[in-house]
Amino acid sequence: MDIQPQVETIVGQVGQVVLGKKDQIRMALTCLFAGGHLLIEDIPGIGKTTLAKVLSRCLGLKFRRVQFTSDMLPGDILGSSIFDRDTGAFIFHPGPVFTQVLLADEINRATPKTQSAMLEAMQEHSVTVAKATRHLPAPFFVLATQNPLEMEGTYPLPEAQLDRFFFKIDVPFPSPDELVEIAARTTGEEIPVAQPVANGEKISAMQELARGVPVASHVMTYAAHLLTATHPGNSDSPEVVQRYVRYGGSPRGMQAMILSGKIMALLDGRYNVAYDDLRAAALPALRHRLILNFEAQAEGISTDSVIKDLLLVITPEN
Repeated sequence: MDIQPQVETIVGQVGQVVLGKKDQIRMALTCLFAGGHLLIEDIPGIGKTTLAKVLSRCLGLKFRRVQFTSDMLPGDILGSSIFDRDTGAFIFHPGPVFTQVLLADEINRATPKTQSAMLEAMQEHSVTVAKATRHLPAPFFVLATQNPLEMEGTYPLPEAQLDRFFFKIDVPFPSPDELVEIAARTTGEEIPVAQPVANGEKISAMQELARGVPVASHVMTYAAHLLTATHPGNSDSPEVVQRYVRYGGSPRGMQAMILSGKIMALLDGRYNVAYDDLRAAALPALRHRLILNFEAQAEGISTDSVIKDLLLVITPEN
């Protein structure tokens, strides 16, 4: 199976509605084909939710949306068992998590207790309600959006939940030319609509194909060096990590780099993972897995800047 033309078709369909975000669309598809989940962060109103809705439509997958709020309970997401007087038994009513693509909109507006309800679903693709474990449909893809923590009414996501997200990407603000085109498309008589160009079977086949891409031992070793260099206690860690990082990335960060590297290779028409594939995946795979210390926060240092400096120091030649 050659997934390159199929991905370009999907990107083209989504691009009819979501303008100027080709890289973000490809990252979302990479995340999906790897069997992971995606977290998108930026200010409201720049197309995060639209991207999620249009992408799910083009993939031809069952879609549900949850608007997270501060008064939401875990049962509002997972579902609950309700007593039926006619049968005299408890009947389970599934929540919106029982779908193939779940848009968790503004996920950081919910309390940590409600956010933690997503942990089992994201990791095991199943939920446990009333002592019964129920499996979710396949493929299962959580696409969550969040606003910056500095905004009112937001709660930080627990580190354990952040680690469940395969990628974290930012959606850039449109350029003036893109703003003009967006206004023309959305305020005219005809509003563009994307068409389904894939289905669950194709997505599952692409996921299986991606895992079969070989990775050379020296490329795997480089991924390990990148990850260990994010830990301040490691002797190979650069000065920027030693100074500003409190905790480095988890093994899931390396898994994300390897899996996304396989998919990036396929999208480039190759059947082997290169160093550049890992380096291209480093930012979205690690930016939410590094925890900075107080000094970094005080000096306005971001995880992106730390990772970029890390990539300058930790090279394949080292």
